[in-house]
Amino acid sequence: MIDRTANGRTFKILNIIDEYTRECLAIMIARKIKNQDVIDLLFHLFIFRGIPEHIRSDNGSEFTAKAIRSWLNRLGVKTLFIEPGSPWENGYIESFNGKLRDELLNREIFMALEEAKVLIEQWRREYNQVLSYLTYFRRHLLNRP
Repeated sequence: MIDRTANGRTFKILNIIDEYTRECLAIMIARKIKNQDVIDLLFHLFIFRGIPEHIRSDNGSEFTAKAIRSWLNRLGVKTLFIEPGSPWENGYIESFNGKLRDELLNREIFMALEEAKVLIEQWRREYNQVLSYLTYFRRHLLNRP
């Protein structure tokens, strides 16, 4: 995703979602997201959450770079790339991105990148809390998986 601060400078937003739980594991916000930034974030997540079987992503340069594919391959993580122009192949992240855009990005004017980082991280935590509550409600009160 891409958004802008009040001065018109763009910043990128990289969202990482767990496909099973739908939890947003991390959001990276930066003017530029480099290969090593993605590797560092994934490394952190792998340590604390375990190494996944696969990672599904679009064909953006953040995940198609040789350094990232090579690193994931050494760890035994498969890469599943969605077809360009086929957002339905990655519905969970597209839904998440839509919520983030509607509930926060379209409503805020970020004066600085740091403000965007703080508010987006706060939104991510609230999103996960609501998701956790809804999951509990479905499982325990409605007796649904």
